[in-house]
Amino acid sequence: MSLADWLAGRKSHAGRLPEGIDELRGPTRGVIVLPRHLAFPGMRECDVTDDITRRNMYGIVLTQGQRNDVRRFLNPHLLRTDWPLISETLDPKLRGACERRFKLGARAAAEA
Repeated sequence: MSLADWLAGRKSHAGRLPEGIDELRGPTRGVIVLPRHLAFPGMRECDVTDDITRRNMYGIVLTQGQRNDVRRFLNPHLLRTDWPLISETLDPKLRGACERRFKLGARAAAEA
């Protein structure tokens, strides 16, 4: 973690992710209301059954959320399904941390 991140109170990517994909408890349907620290204007309520809205919300939670947010809002099955599209929009360091921690993308194929 850089000094700037430490001073700003930001955790590293790995520090904000749960230990494994089996810790994710997000719903597979319904509307999620994101807490204010994650919500962008006009993007507070997210219908999990809407693919585009869900992928956007997952990206927000992965990039801005804390460990408990990731655990609470992301569903393991939906994350695996959406990963090829979500991963393209993430910072490479975050993408790598997610792939290692959750065994997604190329890591999942290599370990299968």
